[in-house]
Amino acid sequence: MEDHDTGAGAPEVGVSRASPPPSGQASPPAGRHNGRPVQPWSGHGQAGDASQHQNGQKAKTRKRRKRRRGRKVFARDDARLAAAGVAAAAVSAPASRPPEAIIAPSPSVAPSRPEPAVRRPPLQELPVFAALDLGTNNCRLLVAVPTRHGQFRVIDAFSRIVRLGEGLTANGRLGQPAMDRAVEALKICGDKLRSRKIRKARLIATEACRTAANGAEFLDRVEREAGLKLEIIDRQTEARLAVSGCGSLVDRDTQGVVLFDIGGGSSEIALIDLTGHRSPRLANHIVSWTSLPVGVVSLAERFGGRAVTREIFAAMVEDVAVRLHAFDGRDRLSHVLASPKFHLLGTSGTVTTLAGVHLDLERYDRRRVDGLWMDRDSVDRMVEKLVGWDFQQRVANPCIGADRADLVLAGCAILEAIRAVWPSERLRVADRGLREGILSELMADDGVWRNNGRGRA
Repeated sequence: MEDHDTGAGAPEVGVSRASPPPSGQASPPAGRHNGRPVQPWSGHGQAGDASQHQNGQKAKTRKRRKRRRGRKVFARDDARLAAAGVAAAAVSAPASRPPEAIIAPSPSVAPSRPEPAVRRPPLQELPVFAALDLGTNNCRLLVAVPTRHGQFRVIDAFSRIVRLGEGLTANGRLGQPAMDRAVEALKICGDKLRSRKIRKARLIATEACRTAANGAEFLDRVEREAGLKLEIIDRQTEARLAVSGCGSLVDRDTQGVVLFDIGGGSSEIALIDLTGHRSPRLANHIVSWTSLPVGVVSLAERFGGRAVTREIFAAMVEDVAVRLHAFDGRDRLSHVLASPKFHLLGTSGTVTTLAGVHLDLERYDRRRVDGLWMDRDSVDRMVEKLVGWDFQQRVANPCIGADRADLVLAGCAILEAIRAVWPSERLRVADRGLREGILSELMADDGVWRNNGRGRA
């Protein structure tokens, strides 16, 4: 079961609506143009021939030299990476040399006395970072290199629905088929990681492994069979990483945000107050947070996900509402709730699915969904539409499909409970989250965006 959220749809993360290459369209290898190597800093010919002895010729040569100073040849190929199949660096194995990325020089006018140009490192010299998130429903991997400050380019990605938490609510343990599915997906991730050299990586597991009686035993199996050592993170860390992954989707004039991540086994909610001085890290502005021990998988297993009547849907909403009522910090943004500069920010399969249905997409398109704004009425209409559909209608929708058809209404119930506590005229949709947050924090801590983005590579 493949998940439509691969994360590879946006080569540059940190700016919404990135544009990846069209599916199946091959791009020439980076650093080449029409089959010929492109030199990143080559000049337009040679000025000043030693065989020129006449004054007029020397004068023309000097003029040409002046005109040509500072003009550099460069290639920019934003689409080449995914189409060329560039994979990321590995944790333990040496890298195979990826195609060269040539970054455009910034100045186009030379000073009167030219200084030696400072060459930015090509792609194979840039540090490579990786983030893996094994959740209750999905197994996801992102590998990326830093670009402009606060941004990075995805060079490899993997995402698969594994339903690791299937049956966990009833049994308190991870089931054998679920563990088998997860291990197979993690083997693919391990192969990708070992294929290249990685500067830093963080591999996390969340709610299913946190709560299962055999969670630690399962991770021992993962280490033996997939060669990956996963870290079980606590709920506070999960909430912080979700916020870190969505920083660029919060505009500079925003005063308050309730960010929520509806997962498979838990739902993280963070209240972010931006009325004071804003620091570069959005997570520094979290004034309150909670992690509800309920997600789309656990809620659907308790109430049913296939045949969901309006009464069952209302019962799911009430179940989540009771949990939110017990959240002591829910009023920490009361001073900005009425402001037009307050909004909700959702990062999960639930909100991206709603956005896809809202846009009436024939197939899910991350470029159109990530960063999308939906007003209150649009969200109301989409929830009402999904509640009115039967299971087969949900399966038939290309943005839902068979893998999500029994989970999407549980996600909508969690969303409705959140909207009741923090009513907002606007909801922003994020097709990003924990993995992007991990990458952002790894790169920032490593200092790759210092020295005009060249880092310490």
